[in-house]
Amino acid sequence: MKKKEAAGPLTVLQKSPTSIQGLDEITGGGLPKGRPTLVCGGAGCGKTLFAMEFLVRGATIYNEPGVFISFEETEKELTANVASLGFDLDNLVKRKKIWLEHIHIERSEYQQSGEYDLEGLFIRIHLAIESVGAKRVVLDTIESLFAELPNPLILRAELRRLFRWLKRKGVTTIVTAERGDGTLTRQGLEEYVSDCVILLDHRVNDQSSIRRLRIVKYRGSTHGTNEYPFLIDEDGFSVLPVTSIGLNYFSSPDRISTGIQRLDTMLSGKGYFRSSTVLVSGTAGTGKTSIAASFAEAACKRGERVLYFTFEESPSQLVRNMRSIGIDLDPWAKKGLLQFHATRPTLYGLETHLTTSIKLINKFNPSIVILDPINGFMIGENKFEVKTMLLRLVDFLKMKRVTAFFTSLTSATDNMEIPDVYISSLIDTWLLLRDIEIGGERNRGLYVLKSRGMAHSNQIREFRLTNHGIELLDVYVGADGVLTGSARLSQETKDDAEQLLRQQEIGSKQFSLERKRDAMEAQIIVLRSEFEAEQSEALKVINIEKARNERFTQDKVKMAKSRRGDVYVKTAVTSRKK
Repeated sequence: MKKKEAAGPLTVLQKSPTSIQGLDEITGGGLPKGRPTLVCGGAGCGKTLFAMEFLVRGATIYNEPGVFISFEETEKELTANVASLGFDLDNLVKRKKIWLEHIHIERSEYQQSGEYDLEGLFIRIHLAIESVGAKRVVLDTIESLFAELPNPLILRAELRRLFRWLKRKGVTTIVTAERGDGTLTRQGLEEYVSDCVILLDHRVNDQSSIRRLRIVKYRGSTHGTNEYPFLIDEDGFSVLPVTSIGLNYFSSPDRISTGIQRLDTMLSGKGYFRSSTVLVSGTAGTGKTSIAASFAEAACKRGERVLYFTFEESPSQLVRNMRSIGIDLDPWAKKGLLQFHATRPTLYGLETHLTTSIKLINKFNPSIVILDPINGFMIGENKFEVKTMLLRLVDFLKMKRVTAFFTSLTSATDNMEIPDVYISSLIDTWLLLRDIEIGGERNRGLYVLKSRGMAHSNQIREFRLTNHGIELLDVYVGADGVLTGSARLSQETKDDAEQLLRQQEIGSKQFSLERKRDAMEAQIIVLRSEFEAEQSEALKVINIEKARNERFTQDKVKMAKSRRGDVYVKTAVTSRKK
């Protein structure tokens, strides 16, 4: 059996980077170098701005001069339109970095007698390329060339010839085209002769505008195939890949304080993990924003930057309200450590919110990002879109090693452990706030629903907003269930009274025992005294008797001596019998 021949080295397709944020990532480096790319889409989707940014970035960043041929807008109109993006076309034209030309073609300028001829256009493009040494070319828009041409066969032939001619020139080309009815372009032909096709889409769902980009095809290169949201603003195009970041982000072992001492204790005494995702959910008025503000204040005290997105209150109103519980955020905002961004969720579409948020995060470079609340994005039946947006944002924040803090308003009639946007799988630490109603009184409760990677308390705590901050108190758990507020105080008073009675009974019994012990010890002392007195008298008698006995013995000895007789001494007789 023959051995398989070794595979040769892989040939990598050369690409021209666009420097459009996100686009080079999903295209694997940019547009095909020296080949034509078709950019198609409906009116107002941004085709001309896309092509112009590609040209300007190439001239200013990569020193690749470009030619922009417009078949609709004049040079003056183009210069004015892109000035809002910071592009100074007049200056680039003077420096011969860009050749800007408007070509208006009338039907009388070409003859359809046997063949359709674009030689005149080729000559003008050739002169423009040679004038500035162009490496990039834009033709905007191609429909104007064939608006009066009814024969599709001639159209296809001329397009093929145009694109082959551009390839031979070795220039990287963008050709823009209007989208057709059911086709990518009006003629439905350009996509078959382009090496790369990019579709721009501008749609409206539930009164929200959404811009999407999709790479329909890319010959000779792998590429992202999803629909990607993009934004057009004062900085130009920004494209956000859906899942390009993936799950390869770093998980920090460091911990940061919640700003509430006892909540830190509930989270094994150290608080949240840095660069994790935190969700605080609960019904209206349970204190979600207060916990967020406490977290923001604690971070600012550590010298960390906090970007606070508020979707319901103005920054001024939020700062005023937080002062009532002893949290003053204004000094941190003035120092530049805290930045607010206040918008209504309905101001623009989800993708615009997402791309705007990412741009602000990149610009401010915060350590903590707070979104309050996220369920404000829920409009109609867009739960999936909101979840997708938050998934992209969470991935982005984790990749940037930023701690994300979300609040979510839940309905009291729903299962509070199921948030409206269904993002529980994205959350690392989830705090749940709830109302506890007992005896006609409404109180707040807090517990840790989950906290990945750490031991945490499973106990509910009473949650109080005071003029000196947030307090977490132990709830009363007894035979009547969980008690809070005045019910807890009443029960604690009863418990204290019962405890006092028990202590008094214990004291009384201890006193009785002490008295008995004292009486017993007094009796012992009396008996010991009597014993010692009797002992003393007995010893005296014993000593007297001993003395008499010794005297008697001595007297006998003396008497014996005086009589000169033997002295009989009584000794013990020891038997020697064995």
